[in-house]
Amino acid sequence: MQISDIQLAYPVPMQLGECPLWHPREDQLYWIDIDGRAVHRLALQNNMHQSWAMPSEPGAIAWCASGGMVVALRTGMHLLDTVAGSLNLIAPPPYDAARERFNDGRCDAAGRFWVGTLYEPRDQPNAVLYAFERGALRDSGIRATVSNGVAFSPDNRVIYHSDTTSHRISAYEFDLHTGTPGAGRVLRQFSTERNAQYGGRPDGAAVDAEGNYWCAMYEGGRLLQLAPGGEILREILLPVRCPTMVAFGGNDLRTLYITTVSSKRSPEELAACPHSGCLLSLRVDVPGLPEHPYIP
Repeated sequence: MQISDIQLAYPVPMQLGECPLWHPREDQLYWIDIDGRAVHRLALQNNMHQSWAMPSEPGAIAWCASGGMVVALRTGMHLLDTVAGSLNLIAPPPYDAARERFNDGRCDAAGRFWVGTLYEPRDQPNAVLYAFERGALRDSGIRATVSNGVAFSPDNRVIYHSDTTSHRISAYEFDLHTGTPGAGRVLRQFSTERNAQYGGRPDGAAVDAEGNYWCAMYEGGRLLQLAPGGEILREILLPVRCPTMVAFGGNDLRTLYITTVSSKRSPEELAACPHSGCLLSLRVDVPGLPEHPYIP
């Protein structure tokens, strides 16, 4: 697939766009701007855009079965009422908010919201992947420096997770009934060498209906489609250097939405990649998996 196939889904640049999420009940796309401290929504039928300012950085979102959106802010888990615009704390952060914040997440088929953290000193794997279940946060035992790439296999027997700092994507056995990760394996390890062949590091991801893992390669200017065994099936070049996450959306779940970054990028990069920070999209042959809600 060529760069010419990439479409501009929303042209206003985010500072740090992340966590695109197709809401199946609303037929609308949500995403966040972490540095811009906002949650965004776009109705694709009429391109109507709406946003909600947040009091701290949002790291991930999930749609809630009882209404509204769960927003994982630095200051804890909150429920955003998208009609009234109110924001209410439902669980305090389980970490020192001066050194850590939530980053990347997705719900499993049982209604748990799996959301990891980012350990801001980035000098050791002190970030944690949590399961937010029935209003309480539970440590899954999975560690990272920058937690990313949470996704599930179509049969719910595998949970995927990446540590962006280590350039590593892992796959863990998963028991949906108990919400317990089991034995893990390295799905793919990317080089950390910043040479001419550097292809970026794994950021946010999603799984398609055939079980393939689609990953945004931050600073690599590309998306990768990986087979369940870790083999690279497809590389898609992008008109930006820093994609952050992908999500399948649209009524047929065959539109892949891609969030990107403009914050802290060089003037030279922004001049060469003027769509940095914008929401991108492309059509794909295989649909994605539907996004599950958080069940309170």
